[in-house]
Amino acid sequence: MTVVKKELTPEEEKLTIRDISIAAEAQTKQGDTFFLITQRWWQEWLEYVNQNQASTVNDGSASEHQFLGGSALKRPSSINNSDLIYQAASGDSDVGIELHDTLVEGTDYILLPQEVWNQLYEWYEGGPILPRKVINSGLSQTELTVEVYPLRLQLHLMPKDECSTIRISKKETIRELHKKACEIFSLNPELVCIWDYFSHQKHALMDMEKTLDDANIQMDQDILVEVVNSNSAGGMNSFHENGAADNGTVALVEPSQLNFSNAEGLSLSKGSTRNGIAELSQSQHLASSGTEKTYASTGVSTRGSTCGLTGLMNLGNTCFMNSAIQCLVHTPEFARYFREDYYQEINRQNPLGMVGELALAFGDLLRKLWAPGRTPVAPRPFKAKLARFAPQFSGYNQHDSQELLAFLLDGLHEDLNRVKHKPYIKSKDADGRPDEEVADEYWANHIARNDSIIVDVCQGQYKSTLVCPVCNKVSVTFDPFMYLSLPLQSATTRSMTVTIFTCDGSALPAACTVTVPKQGRCRDLIQALGNSCSLKHTEKLLLAEIRGHLIHRFLEDPLISLSSIKDDDHLAAYKIPKLAKNSKFLQLIHRREEREIGISQSSVGWKPYGTPLVSPISCDDVITRGDIQLIVHRMLSPMLRSENPGFNCVSRSKTSAANTSRLATASEGCIDSSLPNDDPRQKDMSSSKLANLEKLPLQLVDENNACIDLTVGEDKSVKLSSSSMSILVFVDWSQKLLENYDTRYIENLPEVTKYGPATKKARTEPLSLYSCLEAFLREEPLVPEDMWYCPTCKERRQASKKLDLWRLPEVLVIHLKRFSYSRSMKHKLETFVNFPIHDFDLTKYVANKNNSRRQLYELYALTNHYGGMGSGHYTAHIKLLDENRWYNFDDSHISPINEEDVKSAAAYVLFYRRVRADHHHHHSVSNGAVSSAGQHSISSRK
Repeated sequence: MTVVKKELTPEEEKLTIRDISIAAEAQTKQGDTFFLITQRWWQEWLEYVNQNQASTVNDGSASEHQFLGGSALKRPSSINNSDLIYQAASGDSDVGIELHDTLVEGTDYILLPQEVWNQLYEWYEGGPILPRKVINSGLSQTELTVEVYPLRLQLHLMPKDECSTIRISKKETIRELHKKACEIFSLNPELVCIWDYFSHQKHALMDMEKTLDDANIQMDQDILVEVVNSNSAGGMNSFHENGAADNGTVALVEPSQLNFSNAEGLSLSKGSTRNGIAELSQSQHLASSGTEKTYASTGVSTRGSTCGLTGLMNLGNTCFMNSAIQCLVHTPEFARYFREDYYQEINRQNPLGMVGELALAFGDLLRKLWAPGRTPVAPRPFKAKLARFAPQFSGYNQHDSQELLAFLLDGLHEDLNRVKHKPYIKSKDADGRPDEEVADEYWANHIARNDSIIVDVCQGQYKSTLVCPVCNKVSVTFDPFMYLSLPLQSATTRSMTVTIFTCDGSALPAACTVTVPKQGRCRDLIQALGNSCSLKHTEKLLLAEIRGHLIHRFLEDPLISLSSIKDDDHLAAYKIPKLAKNSKFLQLIHRREEREIGISQSSVGWKPYGTPLVSPISCDDVITRGDIQLIVHRMLSPMLRSENPGFNCVSRSKTSAANTSRLATASEGCIDSSLPNDDPRQKDMSSSKLANLEKLPLQLVDENNACIDLTVGEDKSVKLSSSSMSILVFVDWSQKLLENYDTRYIENLPEVTKYGPATKKARTEPLSLYSCLEAFLREEPLVPEDMWYCPTCKERRQASKKLDLWRLPEVLVIHLKRFSYSRSMKHKLETFVNFPIHDFDLTKYVANKNNSRRQLYELYALTNHYGGMGSGHYTAHIKLLDENRWYNFDDSHISPINEEDVKSAAAYVLFYRRVRADHHHHHSVSNGAVSSAGQHSISSRK
């Protein structure tokens, strides 16, 4: 017997999925499978299953779908995930399908538990099917995440130089990777050893049970697959216990096999070993600078007896630590402080500190680095202390230099905090008091708990303003900062094109392109459009997204994020009067006859086309069919062809002014007439005006979803639906009617952003540090996870937040946010940022206007990061202030560089110091309470 599939209602589909979801979410565990589904399809399905609620909701956006073509929303077609992947792989198999690299969960795709996917797939079918596994992650390995992007590794077969790319979960073991590599290249596993190649070094992957995650293998890393000569004693077993000789190469491999600089993407020119013992590609390395060698190994000074040019040896991937330490050590205030008697400031009982041990270890290392002579120092004692207090930096994996720097500054501050017993102080709300008073109070409270050389030198203060979107409550606080983390928004702005329509027939539709903040809100777009199309103060713009020639949704909420509007969406903005509350929107939807191609040319019905027009209608008056005819005449009047005498209307001048004014007076009666409803003069006026105008083929959808013909019974009143904000009217464009109107203006609605050769070319000038700072300070809505509790509304609100710099430190540390961590992947931005070396002027960004001094800074140090996430290599560029010369600190190698070579796309953390107009003369005065760096005088008032 055949089972007939029962067609479920949208409501039944929704409840089925809801129940499955709740059950599945509760039981998710490691190893489960989730499936990606494109956000577009999911959204369409949600609208379909929620359509019945919409008709009772009075929001004007969802309800009008009810009557299109007189039926409910159509069931979505089959699932189509093709927008998530690179062009479909050959054949039917879903293996080898690659996702686009930068998909964002919630914007591009949704993750569905297996049971939910199975049910939807049973109903809708489609594909491609994109399964992904749940893994443990996080520091404690207890968070469950879906590994949307498993590791993509480049395998290089040595010495044959063949390449292959594989995908493998980071939770797989090295044994599994070894096995896969042997299968791909058809090798005998006994004779194969695999190496992880990063930081210009090779490391044998020996511990077969380790996961790739634990071995710190990262996305797009290179893995060398080496076939070892079978006559080597014992194959794999003859390695050292740690898998590598001290110089980062393995004893087994013949030197001839090491020359793999032509392997794709592998070049060893950047000093393959980091400890000055062996140079794998000496010729290249030495050719670049004859002096490097001397600095690194002989300790013979080549120029006078300058101190501060001592390198730090790499203890195995410790360049992240070496680069950060060198920048701190070459900060003049710290160099002075730690070479003097700082022991009395050590706070040995601070529970938040490292009982002084971190400060002692750092001071000890700093003194060694400033001692005469140039023998590189091995920072082992310091690394051991660091590993004890910050286990996240232990081992020999690569870490983020900025995270280490943040930990160091914080740890040194607590170890050297002059406050032995921290008072508890509750900050009072600003409550309308002057900013200066509140800021000083916050700073004094901060200093009462935190007072150290680190605060004196590195800490500033910013003003944070939160505004509640509902009640407009403003909350101002002043918070300390140790460094600024600036976003690298490659483009902080976005160009958006919206077509502006009038409702009163005063102008033709016009496309308008404006520039808005990329992370902005709908209100930013409406504001920019208003300025651009010279909106009158009596008008406002109603923004709508158009899909399939219908209004898909009104973007009425000013807080809708612009990132939810895609580049290939189509937007219209309708100029409407700022009317009294009680009005509805007439939506004029254009339809034309679709004919079958063929001999009979028979009609297949009227289909929507073009862009809908919108006009407000007052609900306080009785509206007749004739009134609607007048309103529509007026809306269409700019498109009337002037050369058409047959259409009973004043022939259209260039500006259509006469015609417009005539229509305006004609339809005044139905918009904001001051005449009472039953005034006979009004009826006469509108019907007599209409007598001169040809009837348009209009049909109105009434509240019972029936179509009413508006060409007859012009005095009959129209009953407006009470539940919907919209009144739908169809205009059916016959061939005859199209002869009277030029409808090109409503036919081609441009995309929000059209990508052509022009837009690509425009962005040639590099991103400046000032733009990054502006992006950081710009007013932005809080992300939903960080909702703010509004004390007035007594509810959590998605407030908007604006930052301003208030008090600037002596040394300003700026971190460029090159690394982004999303739920599924880590990503590095290689954007070049143009940062000033001299005269970094922050005067205009400081909100404290009592401070008249210019806020000028100069660069004296920076860390660089080369290569990909998690692998890569760190160096530092540092200016020796006594010499006024720049040097490159590359672990134990130090070499002079030119100032113009300091800037590169590798710059990661920048160190700026305040430039005093009068330099050292008035040192004590300029640190006064008014100055942005006024730590001392404020702290003395506590």
